[in-house]
Amino acid sequence: MSFQNPVFIPGPTNMPEVIRQACYMPTIDHRSPVFGGILHPCLEGVKRVLKATDAEVFIFPSTGTGGWEVALSNTLSAGDGVLAARNGMFSHRWIDMCQRHGLKVQIVETPWGEGIPAERYEEILRADTSHSIKAVLATHNETATGVRSDIAAVRRAIDAAKHPAMLFVDGVSSIGSMDFRMDDWGVDVAVTGSQKGFMLPAGLAIVGFSPRALAATKTATLPRTFFDIADMAKGYANNAYPYTPPVGLMNGLKKSLEIIEAEGLEAVFARHTRIATGVRHAVQAWGLTLCAARPDLYSDTVSAIRTPEGFNATEIVTKAARDYGMAFGVGLGEVAGKVFRIGHLGSLTDAMMLSGLATAEMVMVDLGLNITLGSGVAAAQAYYRHGKA
Repeated sequence: MSFQNPVFIPGPTNMPEVIRQACYMPTIDHRSPVFGGILHPCLEGVKRVLKATDAEVFIFPSTGTGGWEVALSNTLSAGDGVLAARNGMFSHRWIDMCQRHGLKVQIVETPWGEGIPAERYEEILRADTSHSIKAVLATHNETATGVRSDIAAVRRAIDAAKHPAMLFVDGVSSIGSMDFRMDDWGVDVAVTGSQKGFMLPAGLAIVGFSPRALAATKTATLPRTFFDIADMAKGYANNAYPYTPPVGLMNGLKKSLEIIEAEGLEAVFARHTRIATGVRHAVQAWGLTLCAARPDLYSDTVSAIRTPEGFNATEIVTKAARDYGMAFGVGLGEVAGKVFRIGHLGSLTDAMMLSGLATAEMVMVDLGLNITLGSGVAAAQAYYRHGKA
């Protein structure tokens, strides 16, 4: 790998130098008011990115996976019911975590490449007259398949069933890059991490709790210590953590939020849509298809690209790293060896994306795929120049 090349994995993403420098700061007393000047702008800035008004934000030294555990352990008790669709590797892992916590998960098996089946959720919730299901899980953007699910539709399904279950959303690879509306969609717990849309190293689990989710913590009995939001809230009231905080990462998050808001949230979302659309034009020019089954499911942060039957897609990723010093993502789980993934989120421009597409083309031609050199790059260039095919 070459440190000079941008990465095109779905995270961690490229880190702007100004954010890297913000993380690289002198030691401070993390129990002094100086830390409060870092902490509170982060909490308020994340709320604005979530488009939340009454939510409380908690930032733990962890990753998105830790954020899942924050959501579960603070709101649920052993034996509680959870409804979840398994439509990719990350929904699968969240389900596994639920099961390890002694939760009763009703799994809706869904083809990888499809989104969350909101209509099926509604049917199940209507049938749950005893309200044994306490939480509904939804992966907003399934990073393994490049599928974006309709969270507003999931909320409508819960409401149509007149069911009191809370809605927990994994927004790890969407929040900060694609539109997320915690209030409008009635999300009770939103989970993300530092290493994708926020353009930081891995190390922060970022979680938003609605007032209803906060109320659920009063009766939840799953064990929690490190991830206890009540302890964290007490620390925040004193400009501190209940333990040593990751000060450098928090300072980097403060800078990241300043950059995102200076660009403007809607402009950030539009940039991701534009870059992703150029990638999709390139894929079409190559004669390949996406794992996502339909255009309404296409992710604006990662494209999982299917390769021809019998070809091992992992070879593309291996050769790109070895021969060209550039990183792409391998297929995971059920689509391992069947797709390679191009991450197009975070700190990225049209010109940077063209370098990734050009390299992917060279690798595929090198490996004997029936790709015309320059075809995908030209298709993306045409779109980036004029914003249309």
